[in-house]
Amino acid sequence: MNAVPVNYYIILSAILFTIGALGVLIRRNALVIFMSIELMLNAANLALVAFSSANAQLDGQIFVFFIMTVAAAEVAVGLALIVAVFRTKKSIDVDQINVLKG
Repeated sequence: MNAVPVNYYIILSAILFTIGALGVLIRRNALVIFMSIELMLNAANLALVAFSSANAQLDGQIFVFFIMTVAAAEVAVGLALIVAVFRTKKSIDVDQINVLKG
């Protein structure tokens, strides 16, 4: 069975990272921006796994495991912040949330 070349994984990772970066730069909804940041993080994880498997080492895959653990904590904190802002401002549009005053 033929293995998929590393270049394909890197190209896919670059495409996913670009989509995530465009989502952060273009969209104004905090949830969409949050999901775009997660997409960028997963694109970097894909590149790490591709390079570690190409070099036949587990270092990159272990590093991805720790990144996913930190990302799970980030999701919990990020969604809590978005819910708290929505309760106070009644909107999650980042243009309307320019000052975080009490």
